[in-house]
Amino acid sequence: MRENHSQPGSGAGWIEVIVGSMFSGKTEELIKRLRRSQIAKLRVQVFKPRIDNRYDAVHVISHSEQKTPSQVVDNAQELLGMVSDNTRVVGIDEGQFFDLSLIDVCQKLANRGVRVIVAGLDTDWQGQPFEPMPQLMAVAESVLKSNAICVVCGGLASRTQRLNKSTARVQVGANDLYEARCRGCFDPHLAEMNLEVSTSKNLLKKKTVPKKKNKTQPDLQI
Repeated sequence: MRENHSQPGSGAGWIEVIVGSMFSGKTEELIKRLRRSQIAKLRVQVFKPRIDNRYDAVHVISHSEQKTPSQVVDNAQELLGMVSDNTRVVGIDEGQFFDLSLIDVCQKLANRGVRVIVAGLDTDWQGQPFEPMPQLMAVAESVLKSNAICVVCGGLASRTQRLNKSTARVQVGANDLYEARCRGCFDPHLAEMNLEVSTSKNLLKKKTVPKKKNKTQPDLQI
């Protein structure tokens, strides 16, 4: 969608969604759009969920180390209450870490004339839709799907491969826990296999080798 920093004739705002796998440049794109809005002398507020503390507690930071100051919130309702009346652009990073109420919050902001830009993962470590991003994409005026580079084959990556043995849906991490992969190289069962291997190793360690009994020679009878 063409960037337009002037208000539409109806006075309504809109929602823009930036999605893709990890390492696909989502946060970089978010920061770029926010900076352009600041150049246009619009009031901008940026938010991130408290759980995302990988690189910095209060800044939104991309994997390429681009950053912008942000306000940290615990949930979407708290975010809504912190948006000032004169704010024209709201940026939200890591949208997948919010619950489904984020959709209603973004709708309310857009309806009152705010341009809302949300970046986040569209699929989880199993390759399944990562709420609330798919629902937010459905009501947005603009959606950008970013691709990374598959670390295995060099193709276009659209999946986030988890490398450790955790099967929790949310586990905050960067290239120490995840890598970008294409559809063909992506293995949604890798974490489960790593867990099985780890469990098997632990079981083997617990098994002790029985000690050999010392043979005692019988007493000689004279």
